[in-house]
Amino acid sequence: MNRASQLFLVSIVATAMPASAWAQGGIQYDKIEIKTDKVAPNLYMLSGSEGVDPGHPDGAGGRIGVLAGPDGIFMVDSQYLQIGDKVLAAIRRIDAGPIRFLVNTHIHGDHTAGNETFAKLGAVLLAREELREGMARQPAPAAPAPARDPARLPVVTYGMGDPVRFRMNGETVELIPVRAAHTGGDTMVRFVNADVIMIGDFYRNFGYPFIDTNNGGSLKGALDALELTMKTAGPNTRLIPGHGTYINRTDIIPYRDMILAVQTRVQQLIAQGKTVGDIARELLLRNKTVSTYRTRLLVKMDMKTNADITSYVMQHRLMH
Repeated sequence: MNRASQLFLVSIVATAMPASAWAQGGIQYDKIEIKTDKVAPNLYMLSGSEGVDPGHPDGAGGRIGVLAGPDGIFMVDSQYLQIGDKVLAAIRRIDAGPIRFLVNTHIHGDHTAGNETFAKLGAVLLAREELREGMARQPAPAAPAPARDPARLPVVTYGMGDPVRFRMNGETVELIPVRAAHTGGDTMVRFVNADVIMIGDFYRNFGYPFIDTNNGGSLKGALDALELTMKTAGPNTRLIPGHGTYINRTDIIPYRDMILAVQTRVQQLIAQGKTVGDIARELLLRNKTVSTYRTRLLVKMDMKTNADITSYVMQHRLMH
């Protein structure tokens, strides 16, 4: 069995599991400990404990990057608000200097909820404009939860275009905007001298990719982001996802191929007259995942209906 097929089977199992199989209660914030991994002389990765966050069993919350040195600290992502003190303590074990900048790779709370902790310490928050707009639109939490603090919102924003560059601590940090992929406001963060790229959540090496269409994500953008990552990375570049193990650019190929294989199968099933629900049950995927693939097919091939897809499949003899 090739690697793409293996990933496909893993994705089916992971997506088919009911929420109860992943979650036995909520996030156990009190049990989260912060682990530190030194990946370059002054670049560190922080991650949470395993087995205490039902949504992220491999490690609680999203991975944090810390670039330390005499010019101050540059952070990537901020974890959960509830463990801000633990994250800060882990950073202080690395360096006692001021936290000057914090960039968010995307909008999800396991990467942004802790923003206010570091903004109140003087960090300048940076992100895509789309990310800030999405955070500003988030509804107020239900009582008795406290209101969201506006300090969590990025104050410096940027759009698509050339990378935003920082030069500090002997490193060049590039904020590389990614067109609507995992969400509509994704950013890769490249540490040029360390030869490390933090790629957020548009890649993960367990389960099926999560395309958050409610926050502007798209399947096309995710595929484009994977191509951009392979183009940007060198043969020895360490690619560090928001969750899971570190990878290199060759690891992206089977992941991309798995996505394309699922897309082709969805195309074939649509041509057979299957509904979104039928396809979801047959492939053990969620209805929304199938709908995302259907939309991607229609846009990609400039089609408007399932009948157009059926005609294409028959014409090119894609039916198995």
